[in-house]
Amino acid sequence: MVTAYILWEKRDVITRAMGPPMWSGLLLILAAILIYIVGEISALFLLMHYSFVMVLIGISMLVVGQATRYTLAPILLLLFAIPLPYVIEVQLTAGLQLFSSWLGVQFIRLFQIPVFLEGNIIDLGIYQLQVVDACSGLRYLFPLMSLGFIAAYFYQAAFWKRAVVFLATIPITILMNSFRIGMIGVLVDNFGISMAEGFLHDFEGWIIFMACAAILALLIWVMEKITNPNASLASVFGVVDASKLNIKQYQGAYTFSLKPALIASVVLLLALGLTRAVESRTEFVPDYPAFVNFPTQLGEWRGQHESMEQRVIDALKLSDYVMANYVSENNEMVNFYVAYYESQRKGVSPHSPRVCIPGGGWEISRLQRIEAHGQPANRVIIQRGVEQQVVYYWFAGRGRNVANEYLNKWYLFRDSIFENRSDGALVRLVTGVGPGETLEDADARILDFLSKVQPELDNFIVN
Repeated sequence: MVTAYILWEKRDVITRAMGPPMWSGLLLILAAILIYIVGEISALFLLMHYSFVMVLIGISMLVVGQATRYTLAPILLLLFAIPLPYVIEVQLTAGLQLFSSWLGVQFIRLFQIPVFLEGNIIDLGIYQLQVVDACSGLRYLFPLMSLGFIAAYFYQAAFWKRAVVFLATIPITILMNSFRIGMIGVLVDNFGISMAEGFLHDFEGWIIFMACAAILALLIWVMEKITNPNASLASVFGVVDASKLNIKQYQGAYTFSLKPALIASVVLLLALGLTRAVESRTEFVPDYPAFVNFPTQLGEWRGQHESMEQRVIDALKLSDYVMANYVSENNEMVNFYVAYYESQRKGVSPHSPRVCIPGGGWEISRLQRIEAHGQPANRVIIQRGVEQQVVYYWFAGRGRNVANEYLNKWYLFRDSIFENRSDGALVRLVTGVGPGETLEDADARILDFLSKVQPELDNFIVN
């Protein structure tokens, strides 16, 4: 709606700057269609979303020609409606969780409240607050950055001022979200855990977002008072009359034609039929044994199946799973978890442990790719306070084990095209480092368990 409003306000400017069609826009549309098909086949929603924005730019190039310079910014604003790439979101979420937790604790300590921070767990003694993904600040950052983009667009000032307004949204979001976390901690300490739950928690979030927007407006006001004391916000912030702008008009006679728009429409209609054909393919879903039948006796290792809450299963969108704690004769334990997906189309895929690990207050201290009994795996050392655990995980399915998440996506894309299947699983092994033990002892325990579980796992994950 904001994009449509800006384009409507700019209609006079666009009309005056309009020129012959830029036929390279047709190539951009064709490239966008190809990217969309790749995204559909590989289950990379990000590509599908970006292709839509590319199509809009291509249409603008065909219909209004060089006036696209005035339509580009409003169209690019739509990028803020697209979720971040998964890998970037993982890194940002984990980092913001820990940093917001630390800043929040510093705020709590200003009120002389005893508090202990362990990872992203804020321990107030009687109560514990966990700074989860939703409280990392990321869900404020993108909306506020979009607001900053809009403000910078309408801000009639030098480029450096616009850049400051846009970039300032990042520290403002982080600081205000940390303030929110700290305030929740103070309220919980004084009035109980109900202050951190339900409607009040969400309401505090809305207040903080509105406060961030107010700080952004204050920043613009301060910059103008410093650099241009006689100017008012109304004079530097808003839509400028087209007659007052120095618009670069097309040199020569040009009569608007519907031909480019009709060509773009035909191409998009043909592309619609092609993409519908791709989407309607019946995917091959192999038969596999139910994981409820996974053996609980693996050599000297004896396990017990455990179940996850339904809300967790719904969030993960998995087809089947097994989660069990296996204990050896020496009373050593390894947690075994497999999340199986019959299909990974439409954005459904295993959640990387790099996302889930920080959710329990653990920090990743080391991550490396290794060979474990001849197969690739990610070896992760995590810690929480003095506790340490060793995690091995990899992606399995369609006849291969893969540790690299990007490579796994490539194989998913290739198999979706040539085999019309996208089934697969995440396999994870976890063991703790006990008192007096070394990381090498924990590695040896996992490798011993892996030698027992791998032959059975091959019977459940279809090649």
